[in-house]
Amino acid sequence: MTHTFNSESYAKLLAQYQPKTITTEEENERAIALATELEHRKSRTPEEETLLELLVTLIEKFEEAHYPIPQGTPHSMLQHLMDVRELAPSALVEVIGSKQAVFEIINGTRSISKAQAQTLADFFKVDISLFL
Repeated sequence: MTHTFNSESYAKLLAQYQPKTITTEEENERAIALATELEHRKSRTPEEETLLELLVTLIEKFEEAHYPIPQGTPHSMLQHLMDVRELAPSALVEVIGSKQAVFEIINGTRSISKAQAQTLADFFKVDISLFL
């Protein structure tokens, strides 16, 4: 059975919960609690699904502004990509050019050159900016 979106029902949900831009930790906690409640309902209505999406958007906006994820260094990005792919340093020798250069880059004693950054970006299929 397909549920159709009911504007009146959605308006009642909006009136009941009154979602708005989140500006405080307390508002964020209330929005998270409501989103969690909606998320765990076994059968959400289309209106509840729409409210849940709205809440998630509001929560993400607040958390991106108040809890930014720090940008990694080129060295930490390389380490992360190697860890995710379970690559040993030796796997990068052909990519970088020499065993010594690979170990110096991995150990953080050598910077990644622009040419090496491009080669690594191509190898890992990521944007070059991760290594610059």
